[in-house]
Amino acid sequence: MLTKSSSLMRLVGELKKLPGVGERTALRLAFHLLKSPRNMTALSDVLCEVRDRVHPCSKCFAITESDPCSICSGSRESGILCVVENSQDLMALERSNAYRGLYHVLEGVISPLSGIGPADLRVTELVERVAEGSVQEIVIATNFTVEGEATALYLTKVLKPTGVKISRLAHGIPLGSDIEFVDAATVQWALQGRNEL
Repeated sequence: MLTKSSSLMRLVGELKKLPGVGERTALRLAFHLLKSPRNMTALSDVLCEVRDRVHPCSKCFAITESDPCSICSGSRESGILCVVENSQDLMALERSNAYRGLYHVLEGVISPLSGIGPADLRVTELVERVAEGSVQEIVIATNFTVEGEATALYLTKVLKPTGVKISRLAHGIPLGSDIEFVDAATVQWALQGRNEL
């Protein structure tokens, strides 16, 4: 029988720290890895490789293996800067192929309950980038959560004096949805953000 200090139980404990992984899933994953030592070796190798090679870009703070990242060093529209909470949001926007400007990753959002304030984010670096003078528009693309909205309001307050155009991602009723099934808050946002045709 395995004890709590056994290497297998330590592996299960580490797997449980991953988002969305509970005790049973962690056990399944651990036993799957045990069945195939080659899988375990490959996973171990790639985890070490990611730890050693992936780091934040010195310009936009997105995760990258090169510095500056391929977006910052590529031929993008330098006059428009999209501000996102994290690298996952940047990747989602890139998958859309709808945006051709540069990014700035805040590495979080303002969350007083979690003890995260503006000083804990990459706001100073954002203000410095805008002060360089090449940015004409900031697109605030924080999530539509309480923390994301608070962060968007704070950024607007900080950036307004620079004179740069500030916009926010549109929000409202998703394409293909029936209004009767959409929650009241989303309908309210859609009505407030309506456009003239």
